Amino acid sequence: MASFTEARETPVEQLWDEINDIHAGMLGLVGSEMHMQPMAPFVDRQTHTIWFYTKTDSELVKALRPGSRGHFCVVGKNHDYHACLSGRLTQVHDPEKISEYWNAVVEAWYEGGKSDPTLTMLSFSLDDGEIWASTGSTLKFGWEIAKANLNPEKTPDVGVHRQIRFA
Repeated sequence: MASFTEARETPVEQLWDEINDIHAGMLGLVGSEMHMQPMAPFVDRQTHTIWFYTKTDSELVKALRPGSRGHFCVVGKNHDYHACLSGRLTQVHDPEKISEYWNAVVEAWYEGGKSDPTLTMLSFSLDDGEIWASTGSTLKFGWEIAKANLNPEKTPDVGVHRQIRFA
């Protein structure tokens, strides 16, 4: 269950932990007509960057322009945490970064392994985002709805919403 305390007190750390627990989120270009697509994230907490392996011939890479901005949406593995992030999205071919996150799952997508000619990475440098941590308890949810329905001046307390900025 997503911690309301963490969402209130350490939302950025909670975000990194939630991203590390998922297999994929939805990545897209701001202002693009393209639909968002599932991508596996690799987090660099120190630089507030999320890295993605991709191919040079993908639609997303072909649509990138200097100054492109992206959105990345996350749903926590327990469906009680949501985040929408924005920042600068660039293509980076860095052999050291490719090796840093390389694993058997990634390797399965690239016939030539780390030397596959279509292998590249996307760097998503975060500027800001919003997070929502909600209760996973149906009992708490039901209780809060009942209280709100009995008192028209009360709204249900079923989660925490925070805006976050990355320096």
